[in-house]
Amino acid sequence: MITKSSLTHSAKSADSYAYDNETLHLRLRSAKGEIERVALWIGDPYHWAEGGLDGGNLGGSDAHGWVGGNEVPMIHEGETEHHDHWFAEFKPPKRRSRYGFILYGKDGEKILFGEKRCADLSDPKEAEAELSNLSNFYCFPYINPRDVLKTPSWVPDTIWYQIFPERFANGRPEISPAEVQPWGTRPVSTNFMGGDLWGVIEKLDYLQDLGINGLYLCPIFTANANHKYDTVDYYNVDPHFGGNEAFKALVKEAHARGMKIMLDAVFNHIGDKSPLWLDVVEKGADSKYADWFWINKFPVYPDTPKDEWDFWNFNYETFGNVLEMPKLNTENEECRAYLLDVARYWVEEFDIDGWRLDVANEVDHSFWRDFRTVVKGIKPDCYILGEIWHEGMPWLRGDQYDSLMNYPLTQAITDYFALAAFDKESFMHAVSTSYLAYPHNVNEAMFNLLDSHDTTRILTLCGNDKRKAKLAYLFMFTQVGAPCIYYGGEIGMDGGRGMGSEDNRKCMIWDESEQDHDFKNFIKELVALRQSHPEFNQPQIEWLTVNDDECIAYQRGKVTFVLNNSAAQKSVQVNGDDIELDAYGYRILNEVKMGQK
Repeated sequence: MITKSSLTHSAKSADSYAYDNETLHLRLRSAKGEIERVALWIGDPYHWAEGGLDGGNLGGSDAHGWVGGNEVPMIHEGETEHHDHWFAEFKPPKRRSRYGFILYGKDGEKILFGEKRCADLSDPKEAEAELSNLSNFYCFPYINPRDVLKTPSWVPDTIWYQIFPERFANGRPEISPAEVQPWGTRPVSTNFMGGDLWGVIEKLDYLQDLGINGLYLCPIFTANANHKYDTVDYYNVDPHFGGNEAFKALVKEAHARGMKIMLDAVFNHIGDKSPLWLDVVEKGADSKYADWFWINKFPVYPDTPKDEWDFWNFNYETFGNVLEMPKLNTENEECRAYLLDVARYWVEEFDIDGWRLDVANEVDHSFWRDFRTVVKGIKPDCYILGEIWHEGMPWLRGDQYDSLMNYPLTQAITDYFALAAFDKESFMHAVSTSYLAYPHNVNEAMFNLLDSHDTTRILTLCGNDKRKAKLAYLFMFTQVGAPCIYYGGEIGMDGGRGMGSEDNRKCMIWDESEQDHDFKNFIKELVALRQSHPEFNQPQIEWLTVNDDECIAYQRGKVTFVLNNSAAQKSVQVNGDDIELDAYGYRILNEVKMGQK
């Protein structure tokens, strides 16, 4: 029997969306293993039998006589822990549709899953009546082109490289902070090493040789901390990074090499040394900026020793519990206009190619809608990327972001390959869930990563076992979305994050005698493999059966990947072929360059 309570579909969501101006994508979820096949019953809502309502009543009790339905087979898109997932594509001739789902059970059961109820279709006469009753069908009213999410066409072909500017390269020591420490000093939250944008420019040839064509820069605007997430001046690059002159030169040199530039937009909060905030500190409720922040009580700083302050119930709202980062009120019209002008300025004046939105989920949706209007109005193919660590569909309906940092996929990969926290089945379900959570056009523009300035480096998570790290990189590079390398990952840099450690933000190692050249060559081969196989960006993953609990196999286009996530040598069968695998080794079939490890 089909478990009707497990059937799930939501209109105007990741289950029902316009992929482009002509095409609908529709999904259905059912209990695992119960259904033989599913068909979409879909058609124009205004197609009626002679004498019918002809659209006069598109949902009432007398809405019988609809003859617009057509049966479209759905494919089995994937499975998760408890469910099967079904998918179909349909191009409505007039951009509008009513639809439901016909389910064929394994015991001969046949039902219609509609918007209001499930109906038994086993009797032909009852089936005819149910399939002509428009009131029980979901509606996609119209594909309005303005509502369709259109992501930049260049993103799927991008290999990103994330740079923490203060730690990447020191191009001009004379502009470094006065208290700068020797390059390679152990990083802490308060020290500086002198990295700048002139240093990034000097290393563009290195990045180009690696195959990089997209640079994501952590914040570069004037700020106090080494991470620059405590902005002081949104209109000027930090002078220790080289100022606006250096950034303009970087954009010019990068673009000349075909590289895109994405900046970090920190609009959730500001630094406590910003003149805007200092005016509030000085004038309290009389400051013209008082309503630019979420103030609970004036004065903002209590007249008591700081070690007695209640950080959980403070006088103003902050990012996290960081008092040095007061939270901006983007609902204040003047604050909103100011930040939107910042967004406009860097796109218009410096021709940047993307914005990564810091703490994006804590800023109101209305602001991001205006942000998209401003940015896309200047440069339609500017990439808007949200930092959201959880499911983020509310921000991906075509009116806010293009896509997200794919942290759910990151966690699935690290839990399986690095930490052995997932078994094979749980890993496959987690990866499939990450695919099924979003529309295909969102997945195609995802930002995939293994580590970042916010996380422990992948090699450290792998216990410094580079075989495990290679499997993680191989899997990440062959999934839908654009892959990113966190600076130094390509040469085997490690480092933990948390419990007071900032070793994940160590200085880039430029001494070639200290670099892992084998690992770097592996990454270069992965980049070349990715660039030569655009089909790796297909928004579905096809898992293949492997007769081993510690080996996985999957298909991307015509290329088959077989990975051994264990410390033992393995002999496995995939598609009838016998395959030998080293410990933490892999095979790539139908591909010459990286066939055996």
